[in-house]
Order: sequence, then C-alpha cells, then structure tokens
Amino acid sequence: MLLFPASDSSSPGSIPAASVAPSPSLSRRLYPASPNGIVRQRCTEGPRPHRNRDSPSSDDLGSCYTELYPQSYVERLRVEDGSAGIDPLRVEDGNVYLSPVVETVSSFKPSRYQSALMLTENKPLEVGVLRRVKELLAEVDPRTAAKHITKADCMVARILEVTPEAQRMMGVSSGMELLTLPHGQQLRLDLLERFHTMATMLAVDVLGCTGTTEERAGLLHKIIQIAAELKGTTGDMFGFAAVMRALELPQVSRLEHTWTALRQRHTEGAILYEKTLRPFMKSLNDGRESCPLSNTAFPHVLPLLSLLEKSMAVGGGAEPWETAEVGVDVVMFHLGAARTIAQLGGIYRSNAESKLQGFQEQPEVLELFLTDFQMRLLWGSRGAEESQALRYAKFDQVLTALSNRLEPPVRQR
Repeated sequence: MLLFPASDSSSPGSIPAASVAPSPSLSRRLYPASPNGIVRQRCTEGPRPHRNRDSPSSDDLGSCYTELYPQSYVERLRVEDGSAGIDPLRVEDGNVYLSPVVETVSSFKPSRYQSALMLTENKPLEVGVLRRVKELLAEVDPRTAAKHITKADCMVARILEVTPEAQRMMGVSSGMELLTLPHGQQLRLDLLERFHTMATMLAVDVLGCTGTTEERAGLLHKIIQIAAELKGTTGDMFGFAAVMRALELPQVSRLEHTWTALRQRHTEGAILYEKTLRPFMKSLNDGRESCPLSNTAFPHVLPLLSLLEKSMAVGGGAEPWETAEVGVDVVMFHLGAARTIAQLGGIYRSNAESKLQGFQEQPEVLELFLTDFQMRLLWGSRGAEESQALRYAKFDQVLTALSNRLEPPVRQR
C-alpha cells in the first residue's frame, strides 16, 4: 500500500514520476503571477473527495498535498519518442507549471568528504580516529550532542535551510512533503542510510570500548541520555529512533554484564531506558502513540520509510504491520500520519528553528554526526562507495565479532 498510485506505462493516461505539480502554496511564493494574476495547480475534473471536517485543511495549514497532474496522450507520445522539450516550464491557460527534478544520486558523497578528524584516504575503523571519536563523545554533554544530531538530521531531511532554488527543484516547500511523493525516493533512501549509519556508529562506540565493564556501562548511560534529550528537548524523533536502534541492536543488547553494571551504577538511566524510552519507541512504531506537534522538530517517519522502501529498510525482525493481528491497522495509522506530516513542514521548520535558537555548533562534534563522516569511519574511503547491501552485511559480522570478544557466548553442552 502506497501513498501514491503506481503508474501503468501501458495506459494512455499514465503519469511519469517527474510529472508532479508543485504545491500550490509553493507556486504562489516562487513563481510570479501570470498576466491574469493567477498561478494555480492544474486539477483533474470530477467531484472532489469528501474531507473530514476535523482534519486540518490545506488552506489553514498554508500547504497542500501535492497531486499528480494528468498527461495528455500527445504529450505521452512525445515523451516516449524523445521529442518532448527539456524545458520544465509549461504555460497552459495563462497558468505556469514547473515539473520538479527527479533525484537519482545520493546527497552523501563520502569519497569527496574533507574531514578535520581523518586523512583524505582512510581504512575502516582506524584506531586513532575511533579514539578521537570516543574522546569527543565523552566530553560533550547529552543536550549539546542532541542539538548537533537534530541540526544534522533536519538539514538532511530538508526541514531547515531549504533555499528557494531547492524548493523549486523539489516542487514542494519541505522535505516532509517530498518524502511522501514518488519523486522523493532518493530522499527516503538517504534518510534510511543515515538512520542505519548513525545507529551503527554509536554501537561501534560501545562495542569498541575494550576497557572495563563499568566504562562500557558509562557509555550506554551517555547514549541513553542523548536519546532522552532528542525525545524531550529537541523533538527529533528520527534521531531518537536511530539512537534507540543502536541500543537495541542484538550485538549490544546481549551484553548482560554491561547492562547489569548499568543498572548498578546508573540506576536512573537504566530505569529511564527500560520503563520510559523503550516502551515509548515501541508505541510509536505500533501506532499507539504520537508526539505533540508543538514539541516536534522532526516527526517519526521511519515506519513510512520502511513501508515505501521495503527492500532497503533496515532493522531486525518483523515490522509491526507484518503481524496478522494488527497489520492493517498499523499500516493505515502510519499512512494517515504521513498525510498529516506532508502538510506540516512549515510547523516542523519553525519548531526546529526555535529549539536550535542560539545554538553554537562545535565543528568537531558536528562532524561526528554527519553521515559522510560516519560512512568513512565505518567503511573507509574505498569501502564507503560499495553497494549498501554489501556494506551492511559485512559490518553486521564485524559488530558480532566485537560483541563476542567482549562477552563470549556461553556454549551449551
């Protein structure tokens, strides 16, 4: 089940992914009025669907859920035989239309990334770089770390600092609307990449700690505190989910001695994780709980990303919607939430700006939470360019080896 219809290329009325009309609110801001003073979205003829009176209207929210506009049979033939013009601007009946750019290349460029913490070429998990990463994470307080993560998350998701030119190319004003649309696939894939890479880096920080059990328990406590700040202070549910994923990875959760030390030496942190954060994360995924809009800078979109890009989704075990008991209800909840999220990009931007007001970035700390840096750290300058499936499979084995070295598995007789 998708938020957008699958196009049948064999039918005369098929619609290519690139033919997406920009959001009306965006059109009014970006494009000058036509001679008759009107710039509007082209709509299909026919009755308008009934809308729930309790749901916010697009006019009230200053945005509109973007719809695909129909392509005429002649236009489709011109596209198929290559005679269509390359100019994305179209003028029909005095109205201006601009097709968005369909991105096919990731925004992450690890091979070109210039880092202050590593050389131009580096090997995976270099000891010197890992040591510096560990030092920086130990020095920074949880709230500051959470704000750096939130800033980086909102930049990748195009919630913050989206230029008019970027909006024109997207066809919408916010990444929160783009990720629900057909031509937003690359953004969805980039967010999944960031989610997995962030979780893996934090897990490596714990599993790579060869000191005492108490030291590893201290690292767990620090990561739990960062998760709490992302949830409560910055309202970054995407970053919160990534940090929680690091704690829930089987290679980390199996460290019984480390978790026991956490409960003994950092009791409040252990209770916070087990009684508050973990149940809240499960409720979000199951569709039984949502976050207050006034406190959210980046909503919980991971279930939507997993639904729309199932082949690239990450995580262990079955998704909540894959169980017969609640499957359909959970899917419908997340799709309904996505329709709302698509209309609230402006509110998320305002919330993020408010929560990061007066925030002073620390370049080295920010670099820790940039996906390009994390990819280089984990897979090296060469390995970062390999296929995603190969990279993930290899590193899952690395995490397992690190975990078994810290606490060897008990052999059953």
